[in-house]
Formats: sequence, structure tokens, C-alpha cells
Amino acid sequence: MFVVIGATGTVGREVVSLLHESGAAITAVTRDSSAARMPAGVRLLEGDPSAPPIPEAAWEGVEAVLLSSRAVTGSAAQLLAAGARHGARRVVVVSAATVAHPAGEARFIKEFTTLEEAAEDSGLAWTSLRCADFAANALAWAPQLRAGDVVRGAYGSAATSPIHERDIAAVAVRALTEDGHARRHYVLTGPASLTQYDKVRILGEATGRDLSFAEIEPEQVRAAMAAQGLPEEIPARLLGSLADYARAPGPTTDTVRELLGRPALGFTAWAAEHAASFGHGKALA
Repeated sequence: MFVVIGATGTVGREVVSLLHESGAAITAVTRDSSAARMPAGVRLLEGDPSAPPIPEAAWEGVEAVLLSSRAVTGSAAQLLAAGARHGARRVVVVSAATVAHPAGEARFIKEFTTLEEAAEDSGLAWTSLRCADFAANALAWAPQLRAGDVVRGAYGSAATSPIHERDIAAVAVRALTEDGHARRHYVLTGPASLTQYDKVRILGEATGRDLSFAEIEPEQVRAAMAAQGLPEEIPARLLGSLADYARAPGPTTDTVRELLGRPALGFTAWAAEHAASFGHGKALA
């Protein structure tokens, strides 16, 4: 049994899908089971991993655990202790490239190092996936692009190698199901470094539109997010890392190719798959 904690998140949902396709037994843990929409046969349990314990039934027959940083808030050690008591042998944690390649505020990097430390101290065979920014983060631009053809944001020259969530999931499944990945930190990125200008151009190609990125001051972005009712940490995370990536690009690795035997999926592929989320264009023609 594979326990996926944060099963409805960007990565967790893809991991569940891949494990399900392989015929594996899965327990999916999520805060809101009513909106989970899991494949038939997946065992679904409701629980808040940021405020454990989660239901004891989640651990029945557990072999390995996927734990995403976005699903927990300082509770990883408690969750993994429970998994270990019930016989888990492996844990894969979805962490961030900023642990090895610092960018943004130290307090946010600390959250990822704490997650990794919990895995390392758990007694389980651990693997950490230190991911670049998700290609799916571009969905934050969807409201602007459904309303018009311009994305307004800070630090247009900030450059990263965004990774497709399906690649993260494919590596996670390897690490959950195969030997040879224990005590490894994998830095996972997409195949090419892209600025925010590049990403918006690629979204334009995917939707058949002439899109542009208009740079505005960071404080304008911060104020706009505050006006939307977002907590302070959201713009702080975003703007801190973008400021650093505008000074020096984030890492680009070939780890996905080395582990999967194929190139990493590029942002162009991701944009084509998600074009409909950004409004009218080729995807809706």
C-alpha cells in the first residue's frame, strides 16, 4: 500500500494517477474528500496532514509514503513516526531546489530543510525531490489572461527552469517503488531556463494569442495580492525568489533524463496541455 499525503495537490494527484495505472494499492489522504475525484479503486481518507494525527486507518498495510511540503506545516516528523510504527519502509518528500540553490527568504527555505530533516531522521529509506518552480505556477496568471492579453507582474527577467508536475510524479513513483534511490537528494528541473517574458510568449503560442508581460513594481504586486485577501507569506514567497532569480537564474539539471531515460517535459508541452485555462485561442477553437 502506498500512502499519498496531499493527494489532491499538484504533484500528489499525478502520483496517484501513475500508481493507479500500475495497479498499485493506494491510500489517498486529503483535507476535503468531497472534491477529491480519485480514480476508481483508490482508497480515500479525509484528514488534515498539517494537524495530525490523520486517521489510523490510513496506515493499514503501508509500504511507502509520499509527503509533499505543500501538505504539511511542521508535522512531517509526527506523520512519518506514525508511518514507521505501522511498517512503512520508504518515504519520498517533495521539497524545493532552494535547499541546494538558495533563493528567496530564509524562513521559507527552512520549511523545506525541516521537511527533509524529518525524513532523514524517520528511520525510513528516504528520497528528497528538490524541485524547481512548478510549471503549474503559471496558472496564477489565468485570471489576468482570461480578462485580457497582458500579464502584469514584477521581475520579468527572473529566470528558472520550470518543471512539469508529471515529471515530478514519475520520479516520485520510481523512488517509491524501486531500490537504489535511498538517501538521495534529486534536484529536478525542466529542460530550459525561461524568463517570465518567455513563459508568457509560450502561453501566447499555445493559445494563438499575442500575449505580453508588463513589468510593474514589486510593491504593486504585493498590494494587489493583499487586496485579494491573500496572506502576507504568498507575495513574500513569490517576490523574494523572483528578485533573486532576476539577479541569477535558477538551476537547470538533467536529472529527469538520467532517472527516466527521456528528456524532461518542457514548458511548451505544459502550456499546450493547459491552454484552455487561459482563455480563448487555439485550444477553444
